[in-house]
Amino acid sequence: MESALEVSRVSSTPVSSLPSPGRAGMFGLIAAESAVFVIFIVAYAFYLGKSASGPTPSILKPPLFLSACLLSSSATLELAVHSLKRGAQRAFTGFWVLTLLLGAIFLAGTALEWRHLILEEGLTISTNLFGTTFYSLVGLHAVHVTIGLLLMAAVAFFDAKKQVTPARVPEIGVIALYWHFVDSVWVVVFTLVYVVGR
Repeated sequence: MESALEVSRVSSTPVSSLPSPGRAGMFGLIAAESAVFVIFIVAYAFYLGKSASGPTPSILKPPLFLSACLLSSSATLELAVHSLKRGAQRAFTGFWVLTLLLGAIFLAGTALEWRHLILEEGLTISTNLFGTTFYSLVGLHAVHVTIGLLLMAAVAFFDAKKQVTPARVPEIGVIALYWHFVDSVWVVVFTLVYVVGR
């Protein structure tokens, strides 16, 4: 009798209360990627200051403007998602494109920073332990930013073809989860590399 009651309780559980497969998959991906980032972060912290020769982390200049762009993009992305939920298509498009632009500015700024470090400071991935761990950690983050931008560019393409509607909010929400993860990781990377590590 008890088992029958339990079965009836389980069967009466609303399906809508369960996470969508997309969100569940993204949470799994974020957990796995978090573990990868932890390894790179620990490696950077462990080898900090152990390079036998220069350049050293003191050559780094905190990318405050670029960081502000990236972190602001999480806010504009949320505004885009809320706009789509309300059916405000033009607002969604505007905030989505703005998010894409802010992310692109961050990525372009990272490329310019690397150009400066390589050509003017002489820091490459093979220069010393600092160079190896710096480019590995910041590069890993840049790869994730690139993936996020490609996903958002795909959405912008379909939006231009009028194929992004409020019914697509769950899928858009999965992309938003990924982008918020990328932004959150940057807070940790920025703090370690440009604040603590200098």
